[in-house]
Amino acid sequence: MSTLTVSRHFVDASLSGARRLGLDSRALLDEAGISPDLLRIEMARVSSHQFSKLMQVIWLRTGDEFMGMGPRRARSGTFATMCALVVGCQTLEEVYRQAFSFSRLFEPMASMELEILEDRARLVSRIEGTIHDPDYFLRESLLVIWHRLGSWLIGQPVELEKAEFDYPRPDHGDEYRHIFHCPLSFESDCTALTFNKRFLSAPVIRDKPEMRQFLKTSPADLLSRPDESNTWTGRIRGLIGRDFSKPMPDFDWIAQELHTSPQTLRRRLKQENTSFQEIKDLLRRDMAIYYLAQPEMPINDIAERVGFTEPSTFHRAFKKWTGVTPGAWREGERGDLK
Repeated sequence: MSTLTVSRHFVDASLSGARRLGLDSRALLDEAGISPDLLRIEMARVSSHQFSKLMQVIWLRTGDEFMGMGPRRARSGTFATMCALVVGCQTLEEVYRQAFSFSRLFEPMASMELEILEDRARLVSRIEGTIHDPDYFLRESLLVIWHRLGSWLIGQPVELEKAEFDYPRPDHGDEYRHIFHCPLSFESDCTALTFNKRFLSAPVIRDKPEMRQFLKTSPADLLSRPDESNTWTGRIRGLIGRDFSKPMPDFDWIAQELHTSPQTLRRRLKQENTSFQEIKDLLRRDMAIYYLAQPEMPINDIAERVGFTEPSTFHRAFKKWTGVTPGAWREGERGDLK
């Protein structure tokens, strides 16, 4: 069960290219199991499963892995072909160089290029021609997919030291904290991800059968279900768990379980652009959204399950997180929003 949720912004942004091509966005949402009414709520979120399904629907209906946003059409199967090429590489450096060489076969190109600077490495966005990406979704997707594909291939997260963007901080810029888990820099001279060069020598540990299984849901799952297991945020989420009927573990206990000091852990979380309180709040929010999608579960029971002894306190907290009450959220899920 994945309880991670995805902002309404990314749902709407992912549809911009399909709309430009004349496709019915409501039909695409319905096919993905997302209520268009829910998206009328400004701070709405959908489950990672719903978002993954929407990505697959958009790729299928547009016949374009750039979703109508790129400088050209990327026919279905392009990503899978690239993956079949790079799974035979020896190291992460070879993966990124081979993937870029593959991308250069298509003109105009939309890809990421590896640069090595002393002890640092960067994946730099290389996009030629004209793109149709008003909400930055295509550019964000290229960063996320290349980074997470590399991490999956070597079986460990490529820890990011900086994420740069050659455009102003967008309205949804706060979401970037939970995507990249590193310091962010907007209005830079390029769009790039920086990490320690040591990751480039990491061996590729995946084989062709694993890649075939991986491709059944990728790259949709790369965008919708980030592997947080080796971020400090993800480790803390794992230690807190999903049973809020028991007392929440305190920060000192969490630090002890992670074999670090509270001071060091606070510093690590600051580097990931979050805090212990925010992790707890967002975990509760995502769990509440998950349970609200179960129509048979009373809202008062949901309040108790996510750690609120008083339903009124839960209502206030949920409205702070999402802008609406739990009841209004459930109406949006059902398509009954007035």
